[in-house]
Amino acid sequence: MTRHVLVIGGGQNAEHAVSLRSAAAIGDALRSEGFEVSALTIGRDGIWADGRRPLGRSAAASLAAALPLVERADVVFPAVHGPCGEDGTLAALCALAQKPVAGSGLRAGAIGVDKWATKLVAKAVGIRTAPGRLVHAADVGEIDFETDVVVKPVSAGSSYGVTLARDAVQLDEALIIASRYDEQILVEHVVHGREIAVGVLREADGSRWAAPPLEMHATGLVDTAKKHRGSIRCTVPASLGSADRDMVTEAALALFDALGCAGVASVDFFLTEDGPVLNEVNTMPGMTAESRVPRMFAVAGVSYEKLIARLVGAATMPTAVPL
Repeated sequence: MTRHVLVIGGGQNAEHAVSLRSAAAIGDALRSEGFEVSALTIGRDGIWADGRRPLGRSAAASLAAALPLVERADVVFPAVHGPCGEDGTLAALCALAQKPVAGSGLRAGAIGVDKWATKLVAKAVGIRTAPGRLVHAADVGEIDFETDVVVKPVSAGSSYGVTLARDAVQLDEALIIASRYDEQILVEHVVHGREIAVGVLREADGSRWAAPPLEMHATGLVDTAKKHRGSIRCTVPASLGSADRDMVTEAALALFDALGCAGVASVDFFLTEDGPVLNEVNTMPGMTAESRVPRMFAVAGVSYEKLIARLVGAATMPTAVPL
């Protein structure tokens, strides 16, 4: 029996265009694997659409009109990156609708998208993080400068709003930029090391495993412009000794478990002389065939189409509290 999958893309955040590419690729992959596929798009204004046809004049009205499509689906595949999507919002909607979701549930999504909360979880399970502090946008202009720092919105992806600051003037500018994306801002000391990403997948039987790590080669801070220009060269598998490979893999699996992730996640590290330091985790990373996570699993022998099909096969009901 052909399973009907509803793919949701777009979103009300800076990663809207990236999400559209992920959603389109996911839909194509599922069709090639024999699935029946429907698609919904969330506009930047919050209005849901079926194709190019808005389903209502307001966000609430369009969401109400979208619910029958959610009801008809066997599985929902939320491909919305960042806030109001990857942060558990859509997983919560699926939980309320009692529909299996491909990917992480509300709890993992909400914590994973919050860089400060993720740091606290990482520290609790013995994973090193960069020294840093949490700043509220209202306090911009009152932060003491100590050393070179990276300034990040707490809950934004694709490096939006991420800036390197080397002096007090640059710090003030960086805080203002970050505050455009989130009221909470993370200020971290610069960490020097190789940038290594690990993709982790949870299978339908509950087992999880990590693909061969990938290394990103870039000069200076990896910002949104570099990501979107495609100027970051990636090597997969990364050229690592067995000890380093084991360290980053074990740390990625430990954080995946601690967050309660499902589906697939990307866990990014700086590999220093003293071992891995967590950078961030993405519970809904970019998911075109050329994206980093699919490339890692392709090296492990899992094609893009099969990876997407496995995510649907492992879809679970995102219930936060046992009945």
